[in-house]
Amino acid sequence: MTAPAVVYGAALRRAARGEPARLRLVDRHGADVRPVDPLAWCDGVRPGDGTLLDRCPGATVDLGCGPGRLTRALAAAGRRVLGVDASAQAVRLARRHGVAVAHQDLFAPLPDEGRWDHALLADGNIGIGGDPELLLRRCRALLSPTGTVLVELDPPGAGTWRGRLALAGPGRTSTPFPWAFVDADAAAAVAARAALRLVESWTEAGRWFAQLAR
Repeated sequence: MTAPAVVYGAALRRAARGEPARLRLVDRHGADVRPVDPLAWCDGVRPGDGTLLDRCPGATVDLGCGPGRLTRALAAAGRRVLGVDASAQAVRLARRHGVAVAHQDLFAPLPDEGRWDHALLADGNIGIGGDPELLLRRCRALLSPTGTVLVELDPPGAGTWRGRLALAGPGRTSTPFPWAFVDADAAAAVAARAALRLVESWTEAGRWFAQLAR
């Protein structure tokens, strides 16, 4: 078994070269749960990204920013933005584009805590740590009193789940790590348990999103 960061980092390196870099999230039996496509994260903005970016007119912290697709787009639009990611390879790729990225766990202290206008959890990052309510409470602590959380969700009816998964790539599988999935139907309830409320939800390009606030 290999650390998740190693499997993920190797896939990002391939993706940055434009090579296929498919990964799979698998359960403890090795059965596929869903595909992961790092190549899409290394390209430019994806269909649907614009609806997130338009809702981040102020200072934004991009949590689990990966190689920085959305961080770069916000910076290019002249907005103050900080990417945060625990993957050294992701941070290296993001910083190549000249954007500000903190290489750390998002639960560690961050600059300007309590003063960010928006916290961004795209690409399924609501699953980070396997505890969506804890993660949203962390987002709440980062925000100003009028700040918002922008979250990408699973489609309605997909179900909400938490547990341990592994990353499987060519020839190797990572050690398990905690993860979660939250579907659009559960957004309001999950938000409420984190002392947040659902402001709006929407769908674009086959993706589902929600905006949360205090």
